[in-house]
Amino acid sequence: MKRLITGLLVMVVILGAAALLVTQKNKKAHSAGVQAKTVAPMKEVARSAAPEAAGNPLSGTVKETMDSGGYTYVLLTTTGGEVWVAAPKTVVKVGQKIAFAPGMVMKNFKSETLNRTFDEVVFSPGVIGAGSQAMASGGGCPLDRKNKSGGMGGGMAAMGSSGRVVVPPLDLKIAKAEGDNGYTVIELYTKGKELDKKKVRVHAKVVKVSPNIMGKNWIHLQDGTGEPEKGTHDLVATSQDMPTVGEIVTIEGVLYSDKDFGAGYRYDVIIEEAIISNQPEK
Repeated sequence: MKRLITGLLVMVVILGAAALLVTQKNKKAHSAGVQAKTVAPMKEVARSAAPEAAGNPLSGTVKETMDSGGYTYVLLTTTGGEVWVAAPKTVVKVGQKIAFAPGMVMKNFKSETLNRTFDEVVFSPGVIGAGSQAMASGGGCPLDRKNKSGGMGGGMAAMGSSGRVVVPPLDLKIAKAEGDNGYTVIELYTKGKELDKKKVRVHAKVVKVSPNIMGKNWIHLQDGTGEPEKGTHDLVATSQDMPTVGEIVTIEGVLYSDKDFGAGYRYDVIIEEAIISNQPEK
């Protein structure tokens, strides 16, 4: 009888331990599933929040080419497939083997001057190789300039002379914001001192967003005006609103001239306290 009772107790202990292990395993699986569901959307948000960087040079054979808006568009046949590349105007020929520097990847990009939407296009600083037409013509974008620390720019963005990040110029042609206080990007740079601490409006494309820095979202805007060589093609606004990269929006806020945030980050002009709204294209 004692042996029977002892045996039953041992079986109860074993079954209890097994049940506990199964419960713990199920909890871990459920936790991992929840975590995966949480992390995956966050990755999607991260991908949609800013353009991707093409980290490696793009080399291949020119299949198709066209010039528009100061850019040369090239359909490049590479070992990984076909890819559209846009670079400062250069001379290329169909059948030519060529290599482009890494650049910024824009998805569903509409060229206003071509009136054409590309599923994906890489905006490159130019052709790799000494004496290339793009560099020799003076059409290089801000990626080719040295920043204050003496390093060369590269990848998606580079440091401008003010120490701030400058996004490469895109092929755009966007209508000026409506109203008496509506301005283009270049007008805000040109009239910065005159408009200091005044409310302004600008209609432009969101090309980069850096969220939650010093309690603000930092938004880069372009409308196709300005001079890339001087960095006046790219305007920064700070806001509590969060636009989507690629959106064409109207931003209204207070313009500040010669704004210095310290640590070498000075802006010739910047819009603060910005409110974002959509304004239909005409």
